[in-house]
Amino acid sequence: MRKNNNIFKMVLAAMFLAMAYVLPFFTGQIPEIGSMLCPMHIPVLLCGFICGWPWGLAVGLFAPLLRSVILGMPPLFPTAVCMAFELSAYGAMTGLFYKWLPKKKGFIYVSLISAMVIGRLVWGLAMLVCTGIKGGSFGIKIFLASAISNALPGIVIQIVLVPLVVMLLERVMRSEENR
Repeated sequence: MRKNNNIFKMVLAAMFLAMAYVLPFFTGQIPEIGSMLCPMHIPVLLCGFICGWPWGLAVGLFAPLLRSVILGMPPLFPTAVCMAFELSAYGAMTGLFYKWLPKKKGFIYVSLISAMVIGRLVWGLAMLVCTGIKGGSFGIKIFLASAISNALPGIVIQIVLVPLVVMLLERVMRSEENR
């Protein structure tokens, strides 16, 4: 049964990677706020919760790099590289926190918000290093504007949508176990 579970997680992770690849096509059609919705973040966060930290980390790492190499969006350096660090942290941290914390509804939010904070900090550190390599500067004002102000619609959507999906899937899985 363990082998089937690993295959199942691999298939789900592939689905989440495909979602991270496709969702920006839909949100990109919304003028002014399309990129503010952070469409690649949701599948990565869900992957961490559902498949566990290793799969969440892998999907987070490859999603922005894959889109960049195939489509040219986001630009590879520094955007996709820094997003790869950020999304890897999201996927790994949601999986780890969800594993470590009690299985109660409130802790889904704790896991999510903690992972989001860590991911944003990892992104900020990656941007600091990458812009330094390019000879640019990246300060606290740019970090706050990019990581919070510009991403606020996406942050709200993630805080509302991700826990609802996780709770729904938990309920479905409990009913399957009780059969």
